[in-house]
Amino acid sequence: METRNSYDINNIERARQRIRSVIHDTPLNYSQTFSNMSGCPIYLKFENQQKTGSFKVRGAYNKIARLLETDPPAAVIASSAGNHAQGVAFAASSLGMRATIVMPRTTPIAKISATEEYGANVVLHGDCYDDAYQKAMELQQESGAVFIHPFEDEDVIAGQGTIGLEILRDLPDLDTVLVPAGGGGLLAGIACCIKSIDPGIRVIGVQSAEADALVQGFRCGHYRCTDTAQTIADGIAVKNPGQMTFAYISKYVDDMVTVTDSEISAAILLLLERCKQVVEPAGAAALAAALSARMEVRGGKTACILSGGNIDVSFIHKIVEKGLINRGRQLKLSTVMRDVPGSLEHFASIVSGCNANIIMVQHDRLHADLELNEAIIHAAFEVSGPAHGQELIRALERSGYVVTVE
Repeated sequence: METRNSYDINNIERARQRIRSVIHDTPLNYSQTFSNMSGCPIYLKFENQQKTGSFKVRGAYNKIARLLETDPPAAVIASSAGNHAQGVAFAASSLGMRATIVMPRTTPIAKISATEEYGANVVLHGDCYDDAYQKAMELQQESGAVFIHPFEDEDVIAGQGTIGLEILRDLPDLDTVLVPAGGGGLLAGIACCIKSIDPGIRVIGVQSAEADALVQGFRCGHYRCTDTAQTIADGIAVKNPGQMTFAYISKYVDDMVTVTDSEISAAILLLLERCKQVVEPAGAAALAAALSARMEVRGGKTACILSGGNIDVSFIHKIVEKGLINRGRQLKLSTVMRDVPGSLEHFASIVSGCNANIIMVQHDRLHADLELNEAIIHAAFEVSGPAHGQELIRALERSGYVVTVE
């Protein structure tokens, strides 16, 4: 296949040579389940199994290794609350360089500990990424360390682009690749790689609907920022994407789509159930797009990048619950019942007769509209799907309950 941009693809190929002995060559596996659900052959690229749990180590390692080839600095510095922190820490430690990572004070302890265990000095500052970034810039000026940007850097972009080389090696007849995007480094690198080798392959970027600066810019043809980025997919919750990455995306990407938090949660749950894979919200965005009705399915082979698996354990149950509700596997409702002995037993017998499982019950006897012998029952149920939930509601209504779905 003809290479259209030898400079860019050569950068990516050189990056592959630098990192190949250190990073994992992650699997690209066909999924019958998701192929049936989407209507096209789906392949999953498991970057959640990468060292440090994310693709970020590719770009970080390539950048630091490149520095060592030219004018090695005494140390590097970065700001991050997540995957970039661990990628830089691991890469610097592996290459014998000191690293300082500035993280917000709100960063979960598990992520701080993981970054320190990879060999970095962690500095906690501020309440958000922007505060940490400003502090990192101050420390960089004082120390002379080289700042490693998470996405606005040619060497970082080239490192992320090595995923494209692996995909094309394993699946040369690929039709479409779906890539999650926040700052844009992963999308820019993969798009540049794929299009330089085979311009006929579609590259589609995926963002959260609540953090869609790149989508807005792609559609209007101009760089855009957003005022907020409120999404469960914190790995792609970026208000100010890279201008360098946006230029690559504008040149190489075919389309961009958004997915909702509910769709992301559902994809995480499916990956847990069907693939036994732990994937963080940002990492599940590409699969969420493949399973949604927003993108055109051409029937060709489609690769979804599962970009990371670093999800806070304490947050998993919230994600799972959101996914269960979105798929109709959990049902929450309320109803008024007589506040007398046996009422709850009667209610439970109806639920049991429908083969549903009660997972939460809360009594409210103090509501102003209640009679003295009444109570409002708030209950949550485990059901097999939307049809089963409707069957339960109809059974309760037939027994005289006025049901409100919450």
